Amino acid sequence: MDDIIFDATKDSLCKDFSKLIQAEFEMSMMGELKFFLGLQVKQIDEGIYIHQTKYVKELLKKFKMDDAKQMKTPIHPTTILGLDEESKQVDEKTYRGIIGSLFYLTASRPNIIFNVCLCAKLQTKPREGHISAIKRIFRYLIGTPNLGLCFKREKEHRLLGCCDVDFARNKVERKNTNRGCHFIGGCLVSWTSTKQGTIALLIAETKYISIASCCSQVLWIKHQLKDYNLFQRQFPILCDNTTAIDLSINLLMHSCS
Repeated sequence: MDDIIFDATKDSLCKDFSKLIQAEFEMSMMGELKFFLGLQVKQIDEGIYIHQTKYVKELLKKFKMDDAKQMKTPIHPTTILGLDEESKQVDEKTYRGIIGSLFYLTASRPNIIFNVCLCAKLQTKPREGHISAIKRIFRYLIGTPNLGLCFKREKEHRLLGCCDVDFARNKVERKNTNRGCHFIGGCLVSWTSTKQGTIALLIAETKYISIASCCSQVLWIKHQLKDYNLFQRQFPILCDNTTAIDLSINLLMHSCS
């Protein structure tokens, strides 16, 4: 069984397409999109709101965390997770099941993706300290079950990229983590939190790698927008490091990195 979502600028086009596809395949129409594979969709005049409130409540109940004390943040600012050989080991199957469930939640909750990815790196021989970090995420979800993504109607569809990176926060491999998000108008359409493949010795280098990664994603989105007759020759990418910006805009300085 397969599910499919389609939309159009006019109701008549939706009806014509549904008749066409039903003539080729055996399928039924569910009407206006409200629920899709765990995603809840609310359509109003101002825009579209996507959330996973029902999935969050089921997740908390499944792992017996629905009665826990709620937290204001998904991770403590001073928490640094790494290999732990001293504390008691926990069941790997359960740990990986929790990680997989939380990864599906990141489809509408970019605010927890960094913390989930941080815990996902430690799926081999997880310890009690690692499971405590995951429980902290659950306790944050208790107080924020209704958060989601809001896509408002915008007259401008300007593409914007933002990127940042932490420097050697990973105490095991000493690698850096790219963090980036991309907006069309005022709507968040893409986000990432990935470990860099190389080890950089300078903050400027890590920022430069982050900018390059963000730029490649922005270029991909730019090509996708051409299908909707939306063209933008120049697009800004925001970074907070002057040296990295100089490297990215001056071809003669690339050899400095």
